[in-house]
Amino acid sequence: MPRIKSPRSHARAFTPNPRQSELLAAVRAQGALTVEAMAERFGVTLQTVRRDVGLLADAGLLARYHGGARVPSSTTENIGYTQRQHLNEQAKRQIARAVARAVPNGSSMIINIGTTTEAVARELLHHKGLRIITNNLNVAAILSDNPECEVIVAGGLVRSRDRGIIGEATVEFIRQFRVDIGLIGISGIEADGSLRDFDYREVKVARTIIEQSRQVWLAADHSKFNRPAMVELAHLNQIDTLITDRAPPEAFTPLLAEANVQCVVAE
Repeated sequence: MPRIKSPRSHARAFTPNPRQSELLAAVRAQGALTVEAMAERFGVTLQTVRRDVGLLADAGLLARYHGGARVPSSTTENIGYTQRQHLNEQAKRQIARAVARAVPNGSSMIINIGTTTEAVARELLHHKGLRIITNNLNVAAILSDNPECEVIVAGGLVRSRDRGIIGEATVEFIRQFRVDIGLIGISGIEADGSLRDFDYREVKVARTIIEQSRQVWLAADHSKFNRPAMVELAHLNQIDTLITDRAPPEAFTPLLAEANVQCVVAE
């Protein structure tokens, strides 16, 4: 019997171009936008916007309605890893450079799962005297090329789709350490200040990283604001520093101030 290719397989293969990434971020920031508003904002035709929205909707990144697009209602599954690697690449590089500039040589760090944290690992390749604990095999592979960096890999279940290590064994392993900086990525920051992700096993590990870190740094690009996800990981008041690529939406300004979070916008 011939193998039927599922729509989800097609979604994983789609990588938005820069304009589509900007459009996606704009819809996430507003919750919903009309086709006319998007065309005016990006200086393109209605036909171009409809085509972009169609591609993003087919990939599961947006939901279409008559005359516009909105944030998908599903909060249960993240975007495919390969697609996330290419989504907002420039923003992730900006964030990664800002994080690397702030990390002193001779620091101890725990780095968790995510394409943004992997971008940070690449920017740490010339640091000296780092001791890195990670539950991300991609981070470990990147930083193993730095002879001045000691890399410690957590034990546990390897998640095949992105080489993240998760589970109770991972939690217990990380509890052995107390580090200078815990660097975490996130899938979404909601308007109530909650930090959210999709896999409860990954969330349990990230919570432990927060507990075992003297300072907690959150690296999140602009698309993460107002993005829903199923599992609550933490709250902004558990974070010391947020590093992002754009000023957060206005609604987050009082939340960050109340939580006493230092917000660094990477240039």
